[in-house]
Amino acid sequence: MTPSLQEALRSVWAASPDIQAARAESEAAQARVRAAAQPVYNPSLSLDAENADVDRRTVGLSLPLDLSGKRRARTAQADAQWRGREASYELLRREVASRWLKAWSAASLAARQRELGERRVALMRRFDALAAERLAVGDISSPERDLAALALGEAQIQQASLAAGEAAARAELDAVAGDAVSVAPALPAALPPASQGVEPLPVDDRPELIKARADEAAAQAGIEVARKARLPDPTISLTGGRVRTGTATDQVIGLSVSIPLPVLNSGRAEIDAALADAGAAAAVVRSRQQWTRASLREAQARYDALRTAGLAFREGRAAAFDDRTALLEKLWRAGEISTSDYLVQLKQSLDTALSALALESQAWQAWFDYLAAAGRLTDWLDGRTQDVSP
Repeated sequence: MTPSLQEALRSVWAASPDIQAARAESEAAQARVRAAAQPVYNPSLSLDAENADVDRRTVGLSLPLDLSGKRRARTAQADAQWRGREASYELLRREVASRWLKAWSAASLAARQRELGERRVALMRRFDALAAERLAVGDISSPERDLAALALGEAQIQQASLAAGEAAARAELDAVAGDAVSVAPALPAALPPASQGVEPLPVDDRPELIKARADEAAAQAGIEVARKARLPDPTISLTGGRVRTGTATDQVIGLSVSIPLPVLNSGRAEIDAALADAGAAAAVVRSRQQWTRASLREAQARYDALRTAGLAFREGRAAAFDDRTALLEKLWRAGEISTSDYLVQLKQSLDTALSALALESQAWQAWFDYLAAAGRLTDWLDGRTQDVSP
């Protein structure tokens, strides 16, 4: 049973090593959030024993106190980094889907071109046989008979090129999907729907901006982490035990507080670096906003132009390939057009039909580019929008 387009894409996603790696990276980032939420310091246990004029046996417990809020700052940074990884995962799913859809449409239309090329070879072979018959009865000259043979040879050469193109398109499809999709769904005969049927996501809701803003949030959190790291945290130590001097034994208990002095390394350089990183991340957000808007306009304009051209071809006389081919043969048999005129017009008709298929391939690929630029490709594939499906 041939899977639907959505089922095929889900199989591609499930089998993609790149997506598996991205999923693992996201899970690792989520684990780092849990790790960052743990206390910064662990307590230390010390055991002291001394045998001399004074016998001492003590047990000590010390714990640095996170009074500066290092744990909160690290948790905020790890959470932002995890959100960035999640956005990267969604972007990769979209990229893999776009690559597979483009390869799928290209392979489907390359197969149609190869089939049309086979019809061309069959027509030229039949024409070559008819020319031989007409030469035998004296209806055409020997040069005209040679034209038919040359046309057959040219068609066979061009067919080899079409077959090679189909093989390359299939290889590209296999490179993306591997063995995940054994039988791909058929490409619809109709052109994709109008771009007006898809409502683009708001700019800030698209995966590119979600990732850029998550990266910016992580960089901003990095500033706070660097600032908190500058602040020394005190360590409280509690000691208890006994001390024996001669025949006297005393129980002792002690409390001490120590704090490091940031005199050799103030941590200012780390704050400066974090500020610079945050500035760069903010600039990336602005750049990504501009690029996203421009990419959407370009993708929609390109798709609309290709779809309009494809519809115009289908509605015009140029699309009536079978009728025109039959009429040309009828006129040639009746002697109303010469062999050279027949070949020129037939070649023009075939070239136009092949160009139309190439135009359809470009239109489908532009459709997928537009869905990606609008932030709707994975939503459409997952069936979560009301957009028209092909």
